[in-house]
Amino acid sequence: MTTEGGVQYSKIAEIKGPLVVVDDVENAAFDELVEIETTEGERRLGKVLEVGNGKAIVQVFEGTTGLSISGTKAKFVGKVMEMPVSKEVLGRVFDGLGRPKDGLPDPIADKFIDINGEPMNPEQREYPKDFIQTGVSVIDGLMTLVRGQKLPIFSGSGMSHNLLAAQIARQASVVGTQDDFAVVFAAIGVQYSEAEYFRRSLEESGALKRSVLFLNTADDPAIERIITPRVALTVAEYLAFDLGMHVLVVMTDMTNYAEALREISAAREEVPGRKGYPGYLYTDLSTIYERAGKLNGRKGSVTQVPILSMPSDDITHPIPDLTGYITEGQIVVGRDLFRQGIYPPINILMSLSRLMKDGIGEGSTRDDHSEVANQVYDAYSRSQEVRALAGIVGKAGLTEIDLKYMDVGDTFEKEFLTQATDENRTIEETLGLLWKIVSKLPKNEITKIKDKFVDQYYKEE
Repeated sequence: MTTEGGVQYSKIAEIKGPLVVVDDVENAAFDELVEIETTEGERRLGKVLEVGNGKAIVQVFEGTTGLSISGTKAKFVGKVMEMPVSKEVLGRVFDGLGRPKDGLPDPIADKFIDINGEPMNPEQREYPKDFIQTGVSVIDGLMTLVRGQKLPIFSGSGMSHNLLAAQIARQASVVGTQDDFAVVFAAIGVQYSEAEYFRRSLEESGALKRSVLFLNTADDPAIERIITPRVALTVAEYLAFDLGMHVLVVMTDMTNYAEALREISAAREEVPGRKGYPGYLYTDLSTIYERAGKLNGRKGSVTQVPILSMPSDDITHPIPDLTGYITEGQIVVGRDLFRQGIYPPINILMSLSRLMKDGIGEGSTRDDHSEVANQVYDAYSRSQEVRALAGIVGKAGLTEIDLKYMDVGDTFEKEFLTQATDENRTIEETLGLLWKIVSKLPKNEITKIKDKFVDQYYKEE
């Protein structure tokens, strides 16, 4: 991005955390890009957070370490931060600010787009109803993702959500259409080893050529994390609505984004809200999540899978709590399943895709999908009750039908839920496994599936 031109100021009033307060400023604008020059000639980028009474508060992306009040200069370049975009961004790796990180030059841009994009106008939204196949049975079968949906994954510290994120990015595809499909992957505040895993995983699977990878690592300044999802979504919107592609955006870890927001809020001495997060956390998160969707009369779509780790596995923590109000369901990674070594350890009884009903069935997946999924939910829920009962009365105290439900629970976890990290199942294979579980029950226990489907798919053991 170019920062030529602009007005330069040399009166720095204060440096506080990631913020620089510039004095005697005239005509600065909100979100305007600022180039900070240190006494050693090093240049850093920032943007205007507040302006008024001759002062401007500038958020410095690369941090303020080493800056001093005397000698530091601030050049207001007269425009907001923009991302150069073209089809050449596919197959590329960028840092959290959108600068090449793969040793190649900047892509030749078709256009420059303001990264502070607007949420979609609800009036122009098209209702999402087209199936996306992730190749992960538990998602495709029981909490189906549809194009234009925002479906977050709630996880806990140290669990396998990053493995799942990479697997979804590698395997996701749209079936039944020849439309182009792309993945935009934004790693926010991840460890270096995790960033390398994401890059290597996409490269070795060949998925990188249809992907754009943004890597913001834990040793990058926290302030960059505010920009990373916005840069990624800007590229996703260009691919979707300018080039007509279906784009899946995977963002991990949104908790690191919220922590950076809290840091800036504290430096600005704002009144803290719940657990110290700013009171506008909901509004800020919505400006990111609401950039997913489909537009009337436009070919492409933006689908979001934000991943966030819940501090202390607390689903009532402000970040998952507020995310849940904005998005259309959630996938919850379960600690108990993770401890048993099951991958992906998704707790289906706490998970839900609110748009699933519109993306499955005849013409999308298969006409029996909804009913067999409901039956498996019901049977697995019953198996959990039987397990709890067995813990009290012992297995010998269970009835014959109780033992069958216990068998259903075991089969569900070992054969359906458990999946290799490189195993890509089709929706037909997933539905076949669901029927294998249902077929372990006597026919008189199958109450949620029409007889014609039972006659067609039930396989008596």
